[in-house]
Amino acid sequence: MKILIISTVWPEPTSTAAGSRMLQLLSAFLDQKWSMTYVSTAAPSKHSIDFRALGIKAGSIQVNDSGFDSLVKELNPDIVLFDRFMCEEQFGWRVSQHCPSAVKVLDTEDLHCLRRGRQIALESDRGYEESDLFNEVAIRELACIHRCDLSLMISEYEYALLQRVFKIDASKLHYIPFMVEAIEPEVNWKNREHFVTIGNFRHAPNLDSIRYLKKDIWPLIRKELPGAEMHVYGSYSKESEHQLNDKAIGFLIKGRAEEAIETVSQYRLLLAPLRFGAGLKGKLFDAMQSGTPSVTTVIGLEGISTKDEFPGIVATGFEEFAKKAIELYQNEEEWESSAKRIVPLLKNRFSKDPFELKFIHDLNLLSSNLGDHRKSDFLGQMLNHHTLRSTEYMSRWIEEKNR
Repeated sequence: MKILIISTVWPEPTSTAAGSRMLQLLSAFLDQKWSMTYVSTAAPSKHSIDFRALGIKAGSIQVNDSGFDSLVKELNPDIVLFDRFMCEEQFGWRVSQHCPSAVKVLDTEDLHCLRRGRQIALESDRGYEESDLFNEVAIRELACIHRCDLSLMISEYEYALLQRVFKIDASKLHYIPFMVEAIEPEVNWKNREHFVTIGNFRHAPNLDSIRYLKKDIWPLIRKELPGAEMHVYGSYSKESEHQLNDKAIGFLIKGRAEEAIETVSQYRLLLAPLRFGAGLKGKLFDAMQSGTPSVTTVIGLEGISTKDEFPGIVATGFEEFAKKAIELYQNEEEWESSAKRIVPLLKNRFSKDPFELKFIHDLNLLSSNLGDHRKSDFLGQMLNHHTLRSTEYMSRWIEEKNR
């Protein structure tokens, strides 16, 4: 197989959960010895994946530029993977035009319309309702899902939601979560201290949770545990985020963590008071892989497990969140009981091998039956014809205008 991956970013596994996710998909392809080319509209950073070391070709592309046409025709990929729906909007019509027999796969990362709907509800100071899903992002994202042959879903909740609410056929969806090795971490309540949270500051749900933590939750914890500290790690923090640093109350902005799992393993408890978002939360997987119990919200828990299986506590409201965090922090027996739930959960629900094997099997099957698959998906073909023709003419107009 020849695979082309198109993205608006260069993946940074040590900076973002999305970067870790992309590396897992690349590893699955590498295990098959498939030929890969990764192209992006962004410039790489010093934290980006070293594609050369992995044996993957990489290069830069531009939007509204017919230079991409020559690249994709010469490469003639069997599979094209779009990293998030925005890439498919920009380049999907070019792929369909020049490589019509290529399997088009969308990696949603998380369901953007769900994240946006929850954000709308939060900003409106009310509870989230399913009607919030029907927002401007949903129109674009669902159109991309219909146009692609297969969409990868990282969360079981979102996999089910697309079928139940938006009536997407299951044949167009593939559930593939974070794939991790369930290594038994060393856990000892006595050797751990302080609280930690971690997450890319560019990601709006992370930034909201940190501000919520500082304003409403941490003062309650600090009052009961005056010697405890809250350490906040994350890439791409700006001056405004560093202003949240307050030594007087032990709320410390620590910046980038080069090794997330190793960093989190030093702490007794990870706090993730997420009020909106979607997908699986990378910080909770960092915590589990480091043997660290967590306190989170229902949104943080989503797609991971039931409340009883979760290695920590799920709380509602800032007062309950603070109370549960204090209790778990102080209770050695409960803390160690939570930590012992980590390995069984990771083994039972997120082991790499079964998910990788099914993913590769389904890609091969889809590739060999692509004609029949598309014939049974008239809505997808209709959207490809009409939507992408309008996108094509707009793109060509912009390209001529830029000249």
